[in-house]
Amino acid sequence: MITFLKAEEQHQHSNGGGWVANTAVVAASAYIGPDAQVCGDAQVFDNAWLCGNAQVSGNALVYGNAQVYGHAQVCGHALVYGDARVFGNALVSGKAQVYGHALVYGAAQVFGNARVSGDAWVYGNARVSGNAWAVSPLYIQGTRHAITNSAYGFLNVGCIKLSFSEWKKQYKAIGKQQGYTPAQIKEYGTLIKFAMKIGKAAKRGK
Repeated sequence: MITFLKAEEQHQHSNGGGWVANTAVVAASAYIGPDAQVCGDAQVFDNAWLCGNAQVSGNALVYGNAQVYGHAQVCGHALVYGDARVFGNALVSGKAQVYGHALVYGAAQVFGNARVSGDAWVYGNARVSGNAWAVSPLYIQGTRHAITNSAYGFLNVGCIKLSFSEWKKQYKAIGKQQGYTPAQIKEYGTLIKFAMKIGKAAKRGK
């Protein structure tokens, strides 16, 4: 089940038995595996597959013959389509697009306005963003979701992107909403403060 939703706010998809928020739209032709989740206002169409512990959330759209599996996440306003594959612990977020025969896997992240297409592979700890950094942005793997300094003055915790000041005010409430334990909320409070301290020191092009 989707832990942060009530039972009446979600249902199991007829093709695969995965969990779908009532606010999301999933075509009958799509496959949602038993442990996969579609949350928020996300949409999954055509012959797309979600397997393993994959999650599609926010306003993301997955369609065509695309596959998202493992612990991969597609969120924000991201698009994954064609014959694209996103798997492992990969994250596709923001307004990023992954399509064609592209592969995004491992702990790779594609975000911002980035596009990965054709036969491209993004893997390992690679970060691809539409707003390029001169050096790789800060990345911290916590016990639940990764924290990334995804844009100047902003942090992503998993698929949620907020400014430094917003995280400072809201991390406890968001942690509760996402089903974090009190110990995890405390952990992420510490990690977020550290990430903000390092992020504030970063300057574009340096």
